[in-house]
Amino acid sequence: MVPIFFVLMGIQVKLESLFDIEAIYIATILLVAAVVGKLASGYGANKSNNRTMIGIGMMPRGEVGLIFVAIGKTLGVIDDHLFSAIVIMIIVTTLATPPLLKRLLNDSSAEDTG
Repeated sequence: MVPIFFVLMGIQVKLESLFDIEAIYIATILLVAAVVGKLASGYGANKSNNRTMIGIGMMPRGEVGLIFVAIGKTLGVIDDHLFSAIVIMIIVTTLATPPLLKRLLNDSSAEDTG
């Protein structure tokens, strides 16, 4: 069922609104807020933990964000520009997290051995 859900979400995105300056502007603001918010929340962790790694690990929004934005669009409280902006933010945070975590894990293992 998960692949069908992602296909359904992709179909709902209007491609012309993805390239609209308003959607890109909103997506940029949402992306900065999402990343800064998660990194800041990671600093609430215990000092013995890698706080940056915790914040980056919490960054992806994934299915839950898509479910909420789909409900909002169905109810008519989210327009096409905002829907596209949120989908862009979800895609970027979901795809950026694994390489960032890998880099942090490699850096921390290099510090532990050296």
